[in-house]
Amino acid sequence: MPPPLVLQLHRDRSGSTAETLFRFKLTVDQLGISSVRVHTTARGRDVLQRYQQLLFTSVHTFDYQVHDVSCCHAPKHSPGGGEEVEEEVSRFLQQLPALRGDIRVLLSPVIPEGFGHGFSTRLGGVSSIPTLSSLNLFSSSLRRDPGAVVQENRRRLALHAGFHPRPLRLVKVDHGSDVWVLGKPEPQRYDSVVTDQRGQVLAAPGADCMPILFADPGSKVIGAAHAGWKGTLMGVAMATVGAMLTEFGCRASDIVVAVGPSVGGCCFTLDREQALDFLNLHPDCVPDPEAERPHVNIRLANRYSTEFSWSAGGVLPGNIDDSSVSECTSCHPELFFSHVRDGPNFGTQLGFLWIKEEGEGGDEG
Repeated sequence: MPPPLVLQLHRDRSGSTAETLFRFKLTVDQLGISSVRVHTTARGRDVLQRYQQLLFTSVHTFDYQVHDVSCCHAPKHSPGGGEEVEEEVSRFLQQLPALRGDIRVLLSPVIPEGFGHGFSTRLGGVSSIPTLSSLNLFSSSLRRDPGAVVQENRRRLALHAGFHPRPLRLVKVDHGSDVWVLGKPEPQRYDSVVTDQRGQVLAAPGADCMPILFADPGSKVIGAAHAGWKGTLMGVAMATVGAMLTEFGCRASDIVVAVGPSVGGCCFTLDREQALDFLNLHPDCVPDPEAERPHVNIRLANRYSTEFSWSAGGVLPGNIDDSSVSECTSCHPELFFSHVRDGPNFGTQLGFLWIKEEGEGGDEG
């Protein structure tokens, strides 16, 4: 294990503490370092820990060596409280240039007027780590992209797509089929959310798993679901449709469904025992069932799951759009994040949807 990197901040005339620590983190991440030793005063430690919470994650460990000597100073800018630190960090991140070009949002023609929606790509954010660059929209204690950077990426997406300053209601992924009806007590984990409330932006993450958006133009009801291979087998798409029917009186014939980017059958494989479960949905979902690790087409599986048994409440096949945003996330590193391709430190894109207010403009692509 390499020795910890030593961070020693001195008073100078250039840059804010937020900028200094952000640049330092770039170096830490480029070197693949996780342990940092900081020489500072007790006050400096207290101040720096506030920045640490915003600009680093649990991947990074800090060992504070506290000294009561004149050569060790607190940062030049020493905000008095957490809110001031947050404001300084936010101001700094907002002035950073976008990486990988401008934000690009993909749209589905099946979502009608009256709703705002989109599927994000990896373009136009400020995340700098190669596998997370640049519009990573999810922060995890297991990855190197901190919450403040992800919040800035979300702010930029919201401004571009037209839902700022509405907050995102992002599903809390459990790789299952539980649905939260917004307004009822929120479960700890769930993979789908539905609502008829205006002012709420529903969102589902994806990085090989697919975000799926649901809308009923007549009843003005929306849903967003996260469908990985486990959730697909458990029927998260139909669970979402079912919640729209039972909770809001929607009719299945009125519901339209837009499927976002996901890993394709070209790149996604499972252990044979797991893969063969998809044959129960349709034989075409597993083109090579005799292989040791068969390929699985989870996009096709979700179509069959969502439209299966029209008499039992499935969505009309013509109301499902799984072809407009159909690129394989693993095959297109220039446009999408991918867990299959990039490993555990992967980025996340989102599918998002909201009910527009009267007179609200169109979507921004």
